[in-house]
Amino acid sequence: MIGLISATAAGAAARDRLAAAWPDRVRVYDGPVGDAVRRAFTECEQLVCFLATGAVVRLIAPLLGDKTADPGVVCVDEGGRFAVSLVGGHGGGANELAREVGELLGAEPVVTTATDAVGVPGLDTLGLPVEGDVAGVSRALLDGEPVALRAEVAWPLPPLRAGAEGAYTIRVTDRLVEPSEREVVLRPPSLVVGVGASRGAPADEVLGLVESALRDAGLSPASLAELATVDAKADEPGILEAAERLGVPLVTRSADELAVVEVPNPSDAPLAAVGTPSVAEAAALVGGGELLVPKRKSERADGRPAMATCAVVRRPGRGRLSVVGLGPGARDLLTPRAKAELRRASVLVGLDQYVDQIRDLLRPGTRILQSGLGAEEERARTAVEEARKGQAVTLIGSGDAGVYAMASPALAEASDDIDVIGVPGVTAALAAAAILGAPLGHDHVSISLSDLHTPWEVIERRVRAAAGADIVVTFYNPRSRGRDWQLPKALAILAEHRAPTTPVGVVRNASRPDESSRLTTLGSLDPATVDMMTVVTVGNTATRDIAGRMVTPRGYRWQASQEGPR
Repeated sequence: MIGLISATAAGAAARDRLAAAWPDRVRVYDGPVGDAVRRAFTECEQLVCFLATGAVVRLIAPLLGDKTADPGVVCVDEGGRFAVSLVGGHGGGANELAREVGELLGAEPVVTTATDAVGVPGLDTLGLPVEGDVAGVSRALLDGEPVALRAEVAWPLPPLRAGAEGAYTIRVTDRLVEPSEREVVLRPPSLVVGVGASRGAPADEVLGLVESALRDAGLSPASLAELATVDAKADEPGILEAAERLGVPLVTRSADELAVVEVPNPSDAPLAAVGTPSVAEAAALVGGGELLVPKRKSERADGRPAMATCAVVRRPGRGRLSVVGLGPGARDLLTPRAKAELRRASVLVGLDQYVDQIRDLLRPGTRILQSGLGAEEERARTAVEEARKGQAVTLIGSGDAGVYAMASPALAEASDDIDVIGVPGVTAALAAAAILGAPLGHDHVSISLSDLHTPWEVIERRVRAAAGADIVVTFYNPRSRGRDWQLPKALAILAEHRAPTTPVGVVRNASRPDESSRLTTLGSLDPATVDMMTVVTVGNTATRDIAGRMVTPRGYRWQASQEGPR
């Protein structure tokens, strides 16, 4: 919960804007400001104070305890010009909150955390448990001192400015080790514990077995990702409580899924009880990985038979491939999610001219793999190969990466051994439509006239289908030096079904500095004025030129009412 505190009418107005935008995230604190701040500090995870920073510093100073537990505090000035991350930039999430508040209120976020200021990811912001000399290693990264990265477990991390050697060390491991001097240990969630239990098994017995299995194998409980078991044990109280006390989810699988998993220690007992020869080992191994601790049983002080079994598996770190659409070219049409993915990437793959567009958004140390036009399939293969190495990879494309861009070839190469995240972008058709007016107000279709990947016979069949169905058509890749007849042919097909006065919008370099647009008609358009940087939108029989804007009504009833008795 985010506590909101204000002292003036101007502050209250900005406060109310946040409250209206985030009704489920915020709580407004009224009354004397000092009392409001104290109450919010103890009751909320974050605070936004519409007060001077000096006043907030004096109010919260006596309340500060530990930076890992204190709420994040953001200050917004009376003029609404700045959103200052004051306390808890990383641990309290104040840096990100300042950016969110700034975006919503039109204020400039002010973040002074050293790592954020120079673009180095904070070691305590990676989403992994971290131990050791965080301050010292972070300072070394900031100062450009050599820092070694020892990844005993492959994990998709952002660029950390670390290499093979250094006086400081970042160690990525699930082993139960103590950080040495000048070392930070990051613990990835790489361990899965499969659990089996008799009906009524005590939670203490299940929990004690899991903890001893990890401890005896020299594994850290901080790297435990989940407990896993068979569906028939999904409501077993002892297993449920053990998962809750360990702070991990309980994942269940069907007996049929577990029965096909090869295990070293099958047994007739679980086969008879729940329909699979293995629960603990099979549940841990069902997603693949290395069996570190074979099935072991709990030990009971009273000498009675064990009621729980477990097995421990290390699953390989899954690489991460984000396929990001950069939009039509304007920086303000690049989505916040796309920017976040660019900053998360340790490897960036893309067309050289697109890389140049966003190079300044990348973190220092990002490895860039770029190539020229015509190498789309090679870029897709490269991105997938890098992700399979356990890297955090971003593959970029213009517009939306799933529309005539890189998502299709990349996903054709990828299998289920990596995580794939799609980040949508504003397409050229949408950017052009916004410039023209509202040409896509009813059913519409996009068709590429490039026969590089698609035979012309297929393209022509699609154009004819759209023409006969009276659908608005946006042509991508309409004309190049080597392809100068396809657009006239496509327009001629549409002209068989639409009047010469049908509005046609022509937009070149939509959203870029040299953007140009014009509204013409199907009978007047000169194809020679069109090139590969142009999007051509042809209206349907309902599309109209209204005050110089291209408008397709949302429904034909609306059109009929507009064309009633005059």
